[in-house]
Amino acid sequence: MLQIRGLVRAAQKAQEQLKIGVRDADVPTFQSFVLTSVETVERLCADARVTPHQLPARSRQAYYFLKNIDLQNLPSTGSHPRSMVQTIGIKNIKTQQRAISWKISQLAMSPHLDVSQIREVAFDINQVVEAIEKICIQQQVTPANLTSSSRQIYAWMKYLEEEANVKLHIEATQRVYSIFQILCINYGYESVNFAVEITNLAGLYRSRWVGNDINLILSEGFINASSEVLTALVKTSLRGKSPETTRIIREYASLDEFSDVLLELDLIIETVSEDCKGTHYNLETLFDKINREYFSNELIKPRLTWSQMQTYRKFGHYEPARDRIVISLTLDETFIPQYVIEFVLYHEMLHKYYGEKWVNGRRLVHTSEFRTSESKFKYYNEAEAWLSKLASRKVCHSINHS
Repeated sequence: MLQIRGLVRAAQKAQEQLKIGVRDADVPTFQSFVLTSVETVERLCADARVTPHQLPARSRQAYYFLKNIDLQNLPSTGSHPRSMVQTIGIKNIKTQQRAISWKISQLAMSPHLDVSQIREVAFDINQVVEAIEKICIQQQVTPANLTSSSRQIYAWMKYLEEEANVKLHIEATQRVYSIFQILCINYGYESVNFAVEITNLAGLYRSRWVGNDINLILSEGFINASSEVLTALVKTSLRGKSPETTRIIREYASLDEFSDVLLELDLIIETVSEDCKGTHYNLETLFDKINREYFSNELIKPRLTWSQMQTYRKFGHYEPARDRIVISLTLDETFIPQYVIEFVLYHEMLHKYYGEKWVNGRRLVHTSEFRTSESKFKYYNEAEAWLSKLASRKVCHSINHS
């Protein structure tokens, strides 16, 4: 699978700039940066005989984000300098993150883990999150106004506020430690000291040897990974990359269960204001219609909001911890039929209705029962066709001129 270094960071850089606006004098430079990034991706894909849609999940999302920026209608700061847009950093936030990561590591290395320990970690995280949000309120800003590093850590902690996510996180860390212990013995590394951290990482993993110590940092996206995938990551950190371990890691990183975690982390910050009224479609009105037609008005209404993120692969997301459905702003366009938005919303409502099931330690959300109900949507085939077109950029001319 084609890897394009720096693509995700380029999208993040553009996203940060758009949030605060582009000064008139900087417009040509910004336009050139975006166009060059997009053209480079398309050239590399052409050389490798693949399409951008075949890139790994995060790279694909980054490309589509850059591709969809309306360079002729950029948000402007006028003549005001960047510094006038308020951003705030949270003092000691990295120290707080390290303290939580250390506590998780200690629990992961212990042979027994009980519910009270998980709840204690979740409580500690909640205290930090509440403190951050209190600072934001005092400064009359939202977490979206945090500096890049503070936003990343805040999103990670907010994600782990949910007890189920903390449990998955600790159990994944436990499994990585167990694999380390076995492989170190097999490879004759009995004296090696290893540390494992799973966090909101810009990339898949980082591994570093320092003397007799090895530190492996994994993306939060791996918390649902199988033992085979985690073993490949540990082998890579101990022995370096191989074609087989690289294939296993990249294949998993291209799956929905990996990108779903990353998307939820992104949406924690991207959804700045919870407003169900879009420019063209009102999610509350559509929810009431679908609830009446498919659920006999029995589904309790969750929080409904449009994401500020333009996406072309994941168009909706249900967050059980916050009982919130987030729909991609990409769909709030006049050229997209109403039944397309209704289908995406219906899909997320089914997630709320059915919940999740656990089979052999794996979380399943798209069960056969779920898929059967999904196929009962009146315009199922038409909606699927539309979403496929959006995902493959076959209607990109409409998007760029909307």
